[in-house]
Amino acid sequence: MTHRYWCDECGFRTPRLGAADAERRLLEHYAAHHPDIAPGGHVETGRSIGGCVCLGLTVLLLLLTAVAAAYRH
Repeated sequence: MTHRYWCDECGFRTPRLGAADAERRLLEHYAAHHPDIAPGGHVETGRSIGGCVCLGLTVLLLLLTAVAAAYRH
């Protein structure tokens, strides 16, 4: 699962990373850009889409192969 943390002060957002790495980047951002403000914001979670895209393409290729084989005979 990926996490993206958003800064409430300026709209900064981390890249999609593991939870610990994304949180660390947000804390580094607050220390550098908002040193007098307690870190805040919200987190966006999601799954990596790489596996879903690959699966979808595989299914599509199998369907196209089946259709091509059906019309060939």
